[in-house]
Amino acid sequence: MTRRSHIPPAPLPQQAGIDPVRMRLPPDHEGRWPTLGAYLTERYAGTRGSESMARLLSGGRVLGEGGRVLRHEDPYEPGGWLWFHRDMPPEPAVPFPIRVVHRDRHLLVVDKPHFLATTPRGTHVTETALARLRRELDLPALSPAHRLDRMTAGLVMFSIRPEDRGAYQLLFQQRRVRKEYEALAPHDPALELPRLVRSHIEKTRGVMAAVEVPGAEPNAESLVELTGVGDGLGRYRLTPHTGRTHQLRVHMNSLGLPILGDPVYPVVAEAADPADYRRPLQLLARTLAFTDPVTGVEHRLETGLTLQAWEDRAGWEAGPAA
Repeated sequence: MTRRSHIPPAPLPQQAGIDPVRMRLPPDHEGRWPTLGAYLTERYAGTRGSESMARLLSGGRVLGEGGRVLRHEDPYEPGGWLWFHRDMPPEPAVPFPIRVVHRDRHLLVVDKPHFLATTPRGTHVTETALARLRRELDLPALSPAHRLDRMTAGLVMFSIRPEDRGAYQLLFQQRRVRKEYEALAPHDPALELPRLVRSHIEKTRGVMAAVEVPGAEPNAESLVELTGVGDGLGRYRLTPHTGRTHQLRVHMNSLGLPILGDPVYPVVAEAADPADYRRPLQLLARTLAFTDPVTGVEHRLETGLTLQAWEDRAGWEAGPAA
């Protein structure tokens, strides 16, 4: 059997900072797909991608190995690679700026606003921190070292050069970054704090809410501290010792302290208008402290953002002025 080498195509034109989709064609032992178009038609049948893929093929926007333009009638080649940019509908603009907190030759750290995804996913592609920063700062090779939930605001770290990406991502994988968050949630004077919360959290792809599994070995750990009280709200410092999806939101909810503005915990809310920016989740990535693995510099970076509901509950309820 002939082994295929990985020959990347000629670069696809940059599309608002979006990386191309890479797809490997599966085996076809039964000869079901005589042409590439036959395979792609079957793969995307009954989905929103059906018409989009047909447009991409007819427009010469699907590339094969070595940068060859692929067409509907081309023979199907099991094991081959193809690349394309998704055809995406227009996205509503998220009307909040991204502030640069730190930038050097290797590293970029920014303040991500509420409602802006960190990286392209699902319906959020062009309106993401990654796509915006690549475009606005002219950094086409920018890549995230970690991610924040779309609903969470605060510090996010990016690698500027491809050769440094692994080193910065490893910082988070090996838990060598000290992260502190701030949250606003109900105040319960009967709850003894500080408290170390440990549980087993599982998040199923396609399911909005993560769940805690009783009796399972803990895989998530968060320190919860109360730093202030006002108007029935507590102000909390949250220090995650692990990085499970929705970890802080799940742990606060398990204490009976769901974070103000959370659309998932304790109850998944109905889908909101994507352009409704009222009542942002009152969770903020406040600090990142680490030793730079490339330069050796000690960093302790702090957000310039604040949680609005602490000082202006009415303004938080009403949302930004039109």
